[in-house]
Amino acid sequence: MNRTAWPPLVHRVVRTVRSKHLFQPGQRLLVAISGGPDSVALLSILHRLHAQWNLTLTAVHCNYGLRGAESEEDQRCVETLCHGLAVPLHVRAVRLRTHGRPTSIQAEARDVRYRVMHEIANLCGADRIAVGHTADDQAETVLLWMLRGAGLAGLSGMPAVRDDAVVRPLYETTRREILTYLRTAGLSYREDSSNAKPLYLRNRVRQELIPLLTQLVPSSVEGLCRLADLCRTDDRYLDQDVAARTASAVKWGRTGSWTLDRRVFLELPLPLQRRCLRLLLRHADAQQRPFGLRTIDHMIHLASLPKSWSRLRLKAGHVVVTREALRFLPFPARGDGHQQPSENLTPRASFPVPGEVIWSGTGQRLHVQLQEYDGRQVSPGREQILVDADRISLPLTVRRWLPGDRFCPRGMGGHSKKVQDFFTDMKIPLEARSRIPLVVAPEGILWIVGYREDERWVPTSSTVRCLVLAADPPPLAEGTD
Repeated sequence: MNRTAWPPLVHRVVRTVRSKHLFQPGQRLLVAISGGPDSVALLSILHRLHAQWNLTLTAVHCNYGLRGAESEEDQRCVETLCHGLAVPLHVRAVRLRTHGRPTSIQAEARDVRYRVMHEIANLCGADRIAVGHTADDQAETVLLWMLRGAGLAGLSGMPAVRDDAVVRPLYETTRREILTYLRTAGLSYREDSSNAKPLYLRNRVRQELIPLLTQLVPSSVEGLCRLADLCRTDDRYLDQDVAARTASAVKWGRTGSWTLDRRVFLELPLPLQRRCLRLLLRHADAQQRPFGLRTIDHMIHLASLPKSWSRLRLKAGHVVVTREALRFLPFPARGDGHQQPSENLTPRASFPVPGEVIWSGTGQRLHVQLQEYDGRQVSPGREQILVDADRISLPLTVRRWLPGDRFCPRGMGGHSKKVQDFFTDMKIPLEARSRIPLVVAPEGILWIVGYREDERWVPTSSTVRCLVLAADPPPLAEGTD
């Protein structure tokens, strides 16, 4: 189809994809589809793009069976749509626990859904997983966090790119635009009856609060989305600022423990004290979920008391306050083989910005500093790279590779590749691979040190600040010249 014949919504989605760097022509996309209006529109729009953009599309549908015959009708609707578009479809029947759940059934369904999506993405070699979250979903998320009294991190809502692979092409598209597109295109979709139940707070926000706000301020959804983008930018900057202020005051242990100079910590203003502890404690959680305000403020209270020793137990370990420092001591592995936290299974080290770390696998010293970008281009090399500082967030970590790791090697036009396959192509011996350090941000891998950087974070003409990452050569092994 000629692009001039595309509906207006397709052009809008293309602008989002390009401005947010969601994916590039020639890539493989796994599209999550429930049968609802948002995901049906997403698959249809991507299908319109696939020929001109040379996209390879695959779809995935999770059937939880929670609504009986409705769930089966959802699956049949998805199967019919994918068959008509000639898009391969993976269907997973998922049964959730009905008793003894540590979280809500919605949270468990979400966790299972993302786990299934990543499994299918690895199976079909997808570069990205596309989900159908819209601007309305973002506005609802911001309002929910606002009602909980969240700070900048919560008010940042959903990012356009999550976990290095999940992208949201409808990120700047409203639900009204979606319904108009579906009606014009003559596409049918399913309505989830559970979305109409006032039992869930999100449903009430969607059905009662959003319409009221839109009546008062017609552009309220766009305004809430703009608020989220502003909060995310500020949140990222403040993370980098507090990391730079405390870099020399933090010492890291080999098992994930850390020691923070008490005097330096107490000299920080309260907002930066909270942020500092959140950044440090995030390393104690494999999913990097933030600790609650009550826990953070209790730690600050203990640190401010004149007494010289106190202890606080957390889920992942103990925080000990001494006269000189705050120390975090992670719990050792449990007897059932479960590691808490995961550093003992996967060695990793915090990489403060600015700062340095010595990677035990090779003995290399790695350095990072934040500076204004002067427009210079660094040729791909083994010892130094530049990263656009405003397109990633903290904390940075250094770790070994893990099964399923993917990155976009510079020079491959944005195509992603399994790290394991990259090692094979580079003819790196199996016994040497676990010693190679990877520098990783929450958004994904930045650098396979000594081999290749990720193309997504390379500075561009619009870059303002950059991280300069450098690695000293590995020390000579004993007996070498």
